[in-house]
Amino acid sequence: MAAVRIGNKVVSNESPTYMIAEIGINHNGDLETAKKLIQESKNAGFDAVKFQKRTIEIVYSPEELAKPRPNFYGETNGDLKRGLEFDESDYKEIDRFCKELDIHWFASPWDLPSIDFLEKFDVVAHKVASACMTDRSLLKALNATGKPVFMSTGMSSLDQVDSAIKEIDNSRLILMHTVSVYPAKPDQLNLSWIDILKKRYPHLQVGYSGHEVGVSPSVIAVAKYGATCVERHVTLDRSMWGSDQSASLEPDGMKRVVGYIRSIPVVSGSGEKHILDEEVPIAAKLRRVTDF
Repeated sequence: MAAVRIGNKVVSNESPTYMIAEIGINHNGDLETAKKLIQESKNAGFDAVKFQKRTIEIVYSPEELAKPRPNFYGETNGDLKRGLEFDESDYKEIDRFCKELDIHWFASPWDLPSIDFLEKFDVVAHKVASACMTDRSLLKALNATGKPVFMSTGMSSLDQVDSAIKEIDNSRLILMHTVSVYPAKPDQLNLSWIDILKKRYPHLQVGYSGHEVGVSPSVIAVAKYGATCVERHVTLDRSMWGSDQSASLEPDGMKRVVGYIRSIPVVSGSGEKHILDEEVPIAAKLRRVTDF
C-alpha cells in the first residue's frame, strides 16, 4: 500500500493519522465563523480543514433553486445556496489565514468550474463528495490536476467504487468509508466495511469520513480497522442553523477525537513483552515467591 503525500504530511500506515476537520457549509456563509472554525481545528490538532465549493447554477436546477425555503438569506432554496457560497476574496482570506496558522485546507468541488477555482489557490488536495463519486467528467478533471484525491464512498456500491477508482491515479488516491446519513446512527456505521475496502483495494490508503454523533466510532476506525485518515464535520455549536450541524463535533469533541486517535500508537506500544525498569522494584516488593 503506497503512501500518499499531502503537502508536508504523509498518509500511510506508518504515519500519524491524517485528521481532516470538515467545515463544509457549517460557517453559514460567514467568513468570521469560518475563521473561528479554522482556529478551533488548529487548536484541536487537526492537519487540515475542508470546505465545499459549488457553482450554484450548475449543481442545482432552476426548479430546485426556486423552491420555497425561508432562511436568513431569503425565501427560496436558491437564496440559501447562494448565501452559503464564499467568493474569491473570501477564499483568499481563508488561504492566508490557513497559511498563517500552518494548517492545510482544501475542498470538495461539485462541478468543473469549482475545480478551476480551487486550483487558483494551489490547494494540497481535492475531495470527491459521495454525491459526486459517479461523475466521470469530474473525476477525470480532478485527476488532471495531479493533486492527491480523497474519495468518499457513501451511497455507492462496490461496482461503482471499482469504476470510480479507474478514473484517478491510484498512487494519489485515498478511499474514505462513508455513510451518507446526517447524523448516522451507531448501527448504520458499518465500520467493518473499512476491512472490505482494504482487502479489495490493498494498494490504496483507506480512511473514514464519519457523520455520527460522538467520537468513539472514529477512534475505533483507526484502532481496530486501521483507517489512515479521519474526516469529521466540525461546528462551533451543534444547535446552530444548518443541515450538517447535528452531525458535527463541537470544539471539545474536536480535541477529544484528535487526542484519542493520537494516543493509539502510544498506548499500543511495540508489541514486544519486556519488563519495565519501573516494574523491577515493584516486583521485589510484592512478589513473595519467585520459583521461575
